[in-house]
Amino acid sequence: MKKLSDAEIFDLTSTHQEWVFHGFALEKKFKFVNFFEALSFVVKVGMLAEKVEHHPDISLFSYNQVSIKTFTHQVGGITIKDIELITQIDKI
Repeated sequence: MKKLSDAEIFDLTSTHQEWVFHGFALEKKFKFVNFFEALSFVVKVGMLAEKVEHHPDISLFSYNQVSIKTFTHQVGGITIKDIELITQIDKI
């Protein structure tokens, strides 16, 4: 699996609002109305991650806030799998 260059990452994430590229990972914070909605979102992301066999770091860091960070551990950076994952997460 090929690690994407910074230029490729910026190009491929231009339509993904609020995803921030931090050197080796893509991260986005989500805010929900309440704990139940935040937890439901975490479960949906978890089910998606299992389906595509690519698992992001997920933090439920407040009763209504979730942070997701994704990168491909094997290459130590972003690959097309991460782009595909954030595309699907944005559809939830």
